[in-house]
Amino acid sequence: MSNKLQALLYLTNAKPYLDRLAADGLNERVDFKVVATGEQASDEDLAKAEVLFAPGMPPGALAKMPRLKVIQSLTAGVDHWLSRKDLKPEHTLIAARGTHRIQVPENILGALFHITKKFHQIALQQAESRWSRSVSETLAGKTLGILGLGAIGQQLAMKAAALEMRVMGTKRTPEPVTGVEKVYGFDETDKVLSQSDYVVVLLPVTPLTENYLNKTQIAKMKPTAWLINFARGAIIVDQDLIAAVKAKTIAGAVLDVFRTEPLPADDPFWTTPGIWVLPHIGGFHPQRDSWVAELLSDNIRRYLDGLPLREVVDRERGY
Repeated sequence: MSNKLQALLYLTNAKPYLDRLAADGLNERVDFKVVATGEQASDEDLAKAEVLFAPGMPPGALAKMPRLKVIQSLTAGVDHWLSRKDLKPEHTLIAARGTHRIQVPENILGALFHITKKFHQIALQQAESRWSRSVSETLAGKTLGILGLGAIGQQLAMKAAALEMRVMGTKRTPEPVTGVEKVYGFDETDKVLSQSDYVVVLLPVTPLTENYLNKTQIAKMKPTAWLINFARGAIIVDQDLIAAVKAKTIAGAVLDVFRTEPLPADDPFWTTPGIWVLPHIGGFHPQRDSWVAELLSDNIRRYLDGLPLREVVDRERGY
């Protein structure tokens, strides 16, 4: 076996990653083995790998990797990794935090404009050659509540404040955040729910947050408020949200994430008036692979040089 570091890339489109790794001179120090997502890596490749880069792995695969030390995910959310039975304490897990900080806030702003500006209705009217003027709501002066003021939440807060929105939110460790009028701890989420015109969910899935937004919590929102979820589907109790929208407990919801994806054709989210379904578009953008590749390359270099790795997951916190 080569004396080089052995790294396994388990993904469909490896080119942008291999290009970045080569440009950074890492081919001289690392052997990269690529296996396409959905294909089976050989036992030999699994046994050799010390670094793994993948969106996920087949069940039981990690147990066949005795030399594995570092796992880097393609996504910021890592609940699917933490739930694995073959994930070991000695595996350092890395999240792709920060690589979605531009696109997700822009898509959330798009959802806010979708709610308030009625462009979808205007497009339908154009198809009928029908002129029908309408008055749209303003975002200025409205309150945006952000549950989870991490990298994405902080970017969203600055952009929303520039639109003259009043911004508040929650953070595990309450501390001042640019553009945010008031930062609360997670245990004070009720205060954000009750004051916000739009509640944006950006929380990771942890034992504390799974099924957190249930009937009781949703009832604390304003009847005119909207719930916008760009985090994980498991944070919201589906049937409770559907019931709340139907009963006008809240005005509606925009959902970009779901417990099962793709969303099944018979799921009631599709047909519930007041609920908008987005096909998990939040973090995808043309530069996404290049940004994640930069993180992967930097972390491999750091690992080789014995330096601290970036964006390491805290197993106790779950992110």
